[in-house]
Amino acid sequence: MTTIAIDVMSGDHPPREYVAGSLLALGDDAEMRVLLVGQPDQIQPHLAAVNGSLRQRIEVVPAASVVAMGDSPREAIRRKKDSSMRIAIDLVKEGKAGACVSSGNTGALTAMAHFVLKTIDGVERAAIISAIPSAHGHTQMLDLGANTKATPEQLRQFAAMGTIIARDIHGLEKPRIGLLNIGEEDIKGHEVVQAAHALLQSTRLNYVGFVEGDDIFSGEVDVVVTDGFTGNVALKTMEGAARLIGNRMREEFKSSLTSTLAGLIARPVLRRVAAGLDPNRYNGACMVGLAGIVVKSHGRADSAAFARAISTAAVAERRGLTAHIAQALTESSH
Repeated sequence: MTTIAIDVMSGDHPPREYVAGSLLALGDDAEMRVLLVGQPDQIQPHLAAVNGSLRQRIEVVPAASVVAMGDSPREAIRRKKDSSMRIAIDLVKEGKAGACVSSGNTGALTAMAHFVLKTIDGVERAAIISAIPSAHGHTQMLDLGANTKATPEQLRQFAAMGTIIARDIHGLEKPRIGLLNIGEEDIKGHEVVQAAHALLQSTRLNYVGFVEGDDIFSGEVDVVVTDGFTGNVALKTMEGAARLIGNRMREEFKSSLTSTLAGLIARPVLRRVAAGLDPNRYNGACMVGLAGIVVKSHGRADSAAFARAISTAAVAERRGLTAHIAQALTESSH
């Protein structure tokens, strides 16, 4: 059994949404059990109708407090040791869970994960990585919010970890690495990206140089590397653009009888396109570089999207993601 510790208290939704997502994930995976971490009186009512073998794979782990979205990382570490987020991470540290999932405060989750789990050898800071839909499949992108700033050396480490994920987890023989910048020319960008550019050119990685924002979707690069501030802004911009396009198309198809008929004819194609670009389908970003598996779910993720994040955590645990990255970094350093 793969055991996942789930922080069901943090995020923008009430616990029932995250409990529902946990139940969906359990229903799809008979080899998974979950530890639902939070306040029992807010969890148990949503388990009342669950019985049989499914209920046997669920354990409620009490937590007295919750890390709020407005809590600073430092205060969360110092004053929220009994929070659902901290206890979920502690369960991974203690070996009682193979991974943990949370929709909570990204800064607090990052700080707590570093404090409790530490990073693997050769990694200064963990980074959040996720797949972004692109022209020929997916582009792996990191960092998506764990570090608002990054040094050139940390960006090099992100590139190395992104390469390992793309090569050994997603099967790309020689992943192409791009460094996100405001232009492709060598003279573009501030001092940090310029220094990282020079550093990456000196490595054995398949580094193709600077890439711009639209290259994330072009399929011309397999891994896009950036700092967490820029990466998170880019990610939220993508999500907002996808929602805008979807809403505009729905409005246009309702604007006249002819448009409605055209929409009905095009519906099967539009549904396939929407499914392929749906941000919820890609919910669940691994925090790579830690000595343990932590998956960050979107704070506004609904139950289906949260279930996807849990499944991502289970896959990472089963593939031994942490040990795999550690071994690959050791081999590359030699």
